[in-house]
Amino acid sequence: MATLDTLKQTLRQTARATASCVTQPLSHAQYSAGFDVLMQGSGWMTYRNFIVPQLSSLLDRLLNSRVHISVLEIGPGPKSVVGYLPYHVRRKVRRYVAFEPNDLFAIRLDGWFHPTSGTEPPLPCLERRPDIHQMPFAPDKDNKNTRSGTSIGTSDGGKFDVVLFCHSMYGMKPKRRFIEQALKLLDEHPKSGIVVAFHRDGDLNLDGLVCHHTASFPTGIVRVATDDETLDRFTSFIAGFAFRDAKMDKAIRGEWRELCHALGRREKAHPDHLLFSSPNVVATFTKHAIALPDLMAQMPLVNNGRRIKNQEARLHRPASIVRPTQVQHIQQCVKWALEQNVGLTVIGGSHSGQCLWPNVVAIDMSAFDQVHTVTAESEGGEPNFDSTSLVVAEAGCNTGDIIRKTMAVGLTVPLGARPSVGSGLWLQGGIGHLARLHGLACDALVGAIMVSVASGQVLYVGRVPSKYRPAGAVQSEAESDTLWALKGAGTNFGIVVSVVFETHAARTYSVRNWSIPLKGNHEARLKLHDFDRCSRALTRHCSADAYLYSNNDQIHLGVTLIESATTKVLSQSHTLIGTALGPEDNLETVDGVGLFETEMYISGMHGGHGGGKTSSFKRCLFLKQIGAVDIASVLVAAIETRPSPLCYIHLLQGGGALSDVAGDATAFGCRDWDFACVITAVWPYDQGETEVALGAVQWVYNVARDLLPLSSGAYGADLGPDPRDTALAAKAFGPNGPRLARLKQNLDPRNVLAYACPLPKPPMKQKLIILVTGESGVGKDYCADIWVSVFTRCAHKRCKARKASISDATKREYAAATGADLDALLGDRAYKEQHRPALTAFFKEQMRQQPRLPEKHFLNVVFDAADMDVLVITGMRDEAPTATLSHLVPNSRLLDIRVTASEKTRQARRKCQVNDNDRHNHDCKNDNRGSNGSNCKSNSTTLDYRHSLVFDNEATGDEVARRFADKYLLPLLHKDLERLASMVVPVPDFQ
Repeated sequence: MATLDTLKQTLRQTARATASCVTQPLSHAQYSAGFDVLMQGSGWMTYRNFIVPQLSSLLDRLLNSRVHISVLEIGPGPKSVVGYLPYHVRRKVRRYVAFEPNDLFAIRLDGWFHPTSGTEPPLPCLERRPDIHQMPFAPDKDNKNTRSGTSIGTSDGGKFDVVLFCHSMYGMKPKRRFIEQALKLLDEHPKSGIVVAFHRDGDLNLDGLVCHHTASFPTGIVRVATDDETLDRFTSFIAGFAFRDAKMDKAIRGEWRELCHALGRREKAHPDHLLFSSPNVVATFTKHAIALPDLMAQMPLVNNGRRIKNQEARLHRPASIVRPTQVQHIQQCVKWALEQNVGLTVIGGSHSGQCLWPNVVAIDMSAFDQVHTVTAESEGGEPNFDSTSLVVAEAGCNTGDIIRKTMAVGLTVPLGARPSVGSGLWLQGGIGHLARLHGLACDALVGAIMVSVASGQVLYVGRVPSKYRPAGAVQSEAESDTLWALKGAGTNFGIVVSVVFETHAARTYSVRNWSIPLKGNHEARLKLHDFDRCSRALTRHCSADAYLYSNNDQIHLGVTLIESATTKVLSQSHTLIGTALGPEDNLETVDGVGLFETEMYISGMHGGHGGGKTSSFKRCLFLKQIGAVDIASVLVAAIETRPSPLCYIHLLQGGGALSDVAGDATAFGCRDWDFACVITAVWPYDQGETEVALGAVQWVYNVARDLLPLSSGAYGADLGPDPRDTALAAKAFGPNGPRLARLKQNLDPRNVLAYACPLPKPPMKQKLIILVTGESGVGKDYCADIWVSVFTRCAHKRCKARKASISDATKREYAAATGADLDALLGDRAYKEQHRPALTAFFKEQMRQQPRLPEKHFLNVVFDAADMDVLVITGMRDEAPTATLSHLVPNSRLLDIRVTASEKTRQARRKCQVNDNDRHNHDCKNDNRGSNGSNCKSNSTTLDYRHSLVFDNEATGDEVARRFADKYLLPLLHKDLERLASMVVPVPDFQ
């Protein structure tokens, strides 16, 4: 089905084709009639499923810094969408002003705000009647908004917290001027208000204004009845005009109806209706929307003419494309984005659909295009390929650059199959023909240079030769976490300038191809089963790909077998495939560069897809047992329902070395699969944005939806903010979702890289975090266990609670480094006391290298228990933990309980005599803020610090501890207290 924008263009072209056609603007009555058609049934679904939830979320965030809000709405129509927001938001609206030029709408809107039936008005807490101006909203120079008697002034000088355009910008040209006028009306205290614009996707060109936030709704539809009267009202509304001549009006309306029937889609359930696609977008702006010139003044080059390979990205209109030539320029981009509170996208090879995003600044990394080989040498100075050689690849180079450079010195890196693909490949996985032998591209990544999007600082992580570290680069404090994240989700955590790969000896490839026409569904399933069975017997130096496609309306199975070796002596593994498929069609022997041209979809299928005459759209899932009936049936059915003859499914073999890596060893967590299934829609290049292209994209999502329950995960490299990617992104990282969510908060706290592959959202934060402190032997863990049980057994609270020790992380790291018994360290007090001096020294060294380690350990414990209502943390030695740590968890209630007991009781509980000198002679005065389990006190100890609560644990048994929890802890979760807390407006950055 065509989009409303396509229909609009076609209707207008038909009218213009008639030379004598004279048009006139729609009357208010005609406009109202057309609007009513659009809003019936499915039109309102877009409001319910997208506009209302998005606007509600935006206003919820705004209300974090305000007690109430004022709203200026431009062109609300007969009813305001604000009146359909959740009640808790509507009651916070204290002033409402609107510009509605349609007098019929204005009258209906006023009546809607003042119901006569005694029902509550849609905005129940307005301080005075809504101000509804029956006139257009116009920029200052048009002098329409300030006419006598039409002031939009308020008690705060005519400023608003929200200015809203909800599908009301279609006649406004240029749109930038109207947004700029709205920005002038924003209240900037205590924080800047927002301008919100909802619009049909693809038609919101703002000429360099920068969005604070965007979101899309690509699945919106409009359903229109097919009777002549309804279609006439609908087409006039979409075209935006009527005809003066009645005879001409009648003739063209007939043509318009035919166009609707040709471009619309019918459904069996609604045969008397036509469906049109109506994708929507929301763009949010703050006072910083006009700040682009500040960045341009710092950039050496603007590259708005950069050729983008991805068809989806080419349709997006970024605010600008900047091309930094030095690392300092990237830093300036990041610092600008942080100052203006906006996002950025990054262009590497430009194969990503998200490398450009509407009204967002893109950083073109093409100037960073160098590849350097760092060859390990033996004592005689000759290359030593038994030792690890490295490749430093900058973010602007592509797969072909790296392979050509490494081949020149007899090396290779396991990358992908297309030479033009850029850094997104190796940062998000990288599946190629060497994956079974050497692993994924991200597995070969051992170091990186990046610009932090939290600070703009240049960081290095992992193994980066000193020669290739930029001046001023510092080692990341979160080095291990960052390197882990870069290996599979690397587009989300910083702007990567270069990476360092481990290399392997270059190989020669033998490539065999089969193309087998299949007689029907049954044979197709059987051949898939045979291929699946044979591929399981292949050795790791072999990789088998399969293709399902149609040629001349007949399904074909294409197979490519690639064998590799460091010499030209190859195995006979091809006989395994040949037994099932027969003799191969052709055989080639190539090197790493020649391998690029052997891909069947490039040179074999449909005359070859490599000539630049087609566009494509892909999504990839991971499958096991492709020959199983349920999976094979979905694959064959997908080819039968393809919307374009050029669509196909590509199956790339996995297993081997890529499966040897544990799922949690890198961010790329999906390791247990046999084939990566790439669902590929292809259509002629000149049919972008047509019904053919839209149908092809939706076919990919439909097939992915059917395969997802049968899959072992999804490939994150293609995924972006499109809500249709949400279900796929949820399965893109295997067991690593919670850790990635935590790292995203730490490494990109302002969400600068908001348009990369979606990561899981952090789970709900704890309502209450309790830090249990005290001297050794007072019974901290014992009390903590009792208090957790009180929370969990309190039926009317329905509370989830957990105890965790902050010192466990250091004990695990110490055990891994020294070979100590971890179980004994965690559970045997005597064993732990034996290791205490060494454990303390180990933690001191950690602190020297990572001064913020205690905070890191605290946050790790918090995030690991993010699904709990209450978290009780032990192992603390900080004398003022609430003061030290509360700023790290601003959305949770944090308190500390000091557990005390007499010296006699403590010694009896410890069952050993340890005098104070022994316990404090490790000279670690300032090194123990939390994690090593020693009794040293930190420099946060203050004479005037008062603990939240103190519990005297002298009594035996658990009754006293339970009474303490009942009296002091359970009331902290009372609903009335939570309600009171919700009434208090947070003060950002309060110190």
